[in-house]
Amino acid sequence: MRHVCWLLVVVVPLLMGADSPGTIEFAVKDATTKEAVPCRIHLIDSAGKPVKPEGITLPFWRDHFVCDGAAKVQVPAGEYRYEIERGPEYVAARQQVVVKAGETLPVAESLKRIVDLAREGWWSGETHVHRPLGDVELLMRAEDLHVAVVETWWNDRNQWTDRALPERAVTVFDKTRMYDILGGEDERGGGALLFSGLRAPLPIAGSKRESPPSSKWLAEAKKAGAWVDAEKPFWWDFSMWLSTGQLDSVGIANNHMHRGGVYPGEAWGRPRDRERFPEPHGNGLWTQTIYYHALNAGFRLPPSAGSASGVLPNPVGYNRMYAHVDGELSWDKWWSAVRAGRVLITNGPLLRLKADGQLSGHVFKFDGAKELIIDGQLDSRDPIAAIELVQDGRVQRIEKFPAKIMLKESGWFLVRAFADVPQTFRFASTAPWYVEIGGSKPRISRESCEFFRQWTEERIDFLRTKLTTDEERREVLPTHEAARRFWTDRASP
Repeated sequence: MRHVCWLLVVVVPLLMGADSPGTIEFAVKDATTKEAVPCRIHLIDSAGKPVKPEGITLPFWRDHFVCDGAAKVQVPAGEYRYEIERGPEYVAARQQVVVKAGETLPVAESLKRIVDLAREGWWSGETHVHRPLGDVELLMRAEDLHVAVVETWWNDRNQWTDRALPERAVTVFDKTRMYDILGGEDERGGGALLFSGLRAPLPIAGSKRESPPSSKWLAEAKKAGAWVDAEKPFWWDFSMWLSTGQLDSVGIANNHMHRGGVYPGEAWGRPRDRERFPEPHGNGLWTQTIYYHALNAGFRLPPSAGSASGVLPNPVGYNRMYAHVDGELSWDKWWSAVRAGRVLITNGPLLRLKADGQLSGHVFKFDGAKELIIDGQLDSRDPIAAIELVQDGRVQRIEKFPAKIMLKESGWFLVRAFADVPQTFRFASTAPWYVEIGGSKPRISRESCEFFRQWTEERIDFLRTKLTTDEERREVLPTHEAARRFWTDRASP
């Protein structure tokens, strides 16, 4: 009998199929409402490779998929780990599981909110989405994202070439979620500009690497009433874009920063000094340093955030911006709040502050020196490594809130926080507050203007060797030469 029983134990698995798949059945709920909640799932096998669900039509990108709170995923028998997230306002769920052949393994998780920023008037959004239009609404729900710009035309690619343009560019769903389906991008030798608020794509198809100059499409977009975002400040044309005064925002949380690391280098942008800005945080600090030079040069330009999900390995809304809106949310009110500088930029920590009761973007006007109190709230899923006050580009550590700042001259200040996540650049930053003392004009640093003048000079030298025809030189060089004159004059005493 012992031998018979032993044989039965061996034969049964063979009949089932030792190589037959198992199934993980995910059921994810909101810990407060107890209702199914859309979410993002990273499912990783024992070799550390992401699992792409087969046979089901869930949106998948690089290392994750999203679902409406329920998903059945067939996998080979083995060990797996999962990470379930829903943007930075929820605690993540992480666990290891073992799936047996032929088994259906139920996985029930409840995601708990850390904070509800929408209840505080802070509404999340991002400027740079490259995912299929049919997936966007589920993607936004899964990330608890309220505003998005979807780039449906980009250089020579245009989803509207053989389709009628929509009557309305902005789609609203779930009452407080909305996205622009006519967002676009001009990404060439000088870098990338992002466009929102247009009624039709710009005719950028056929543009060469350097001609026509990106300033042409910048001007055309502004003429048509678009919002224009400099996707990264280290792009080579940034000094020229800045000189035109036509930019609406600049991305300081951009797609080089992703969930698992930082894209090495500045691509074809202006490279950083790697000794001063080493990996892996160097690119993020270089990005912010350039932004601070723009502020020091007298430009009151709000920061922005974009993830480029669909191109680089980011979930939608990983890099995001929160705009503070009074009353009910609408598309126009959200962008008006961004323009006013009532903005928080983050890919992790949630930093909401006021200075003497005023949100960022406020202009303080005093007759003389003044001390202000900065206070507010910082929530984070990750431990915080440092909180810093940045005043006219100078950095000092903040130990706790409330914190004091002494204002002695016109300028600006902001606060940033860094998460203790060594492998990537995870941070939050307020937009700037501005200061005018004694009726003086906004502070303009000659050092920062000289920084951009030299930058422009390098760009011109490159273009003179890169452009191959007189026609291209006549078309491209004048806009950069005008930028050089602008920075030369601005840097003069």
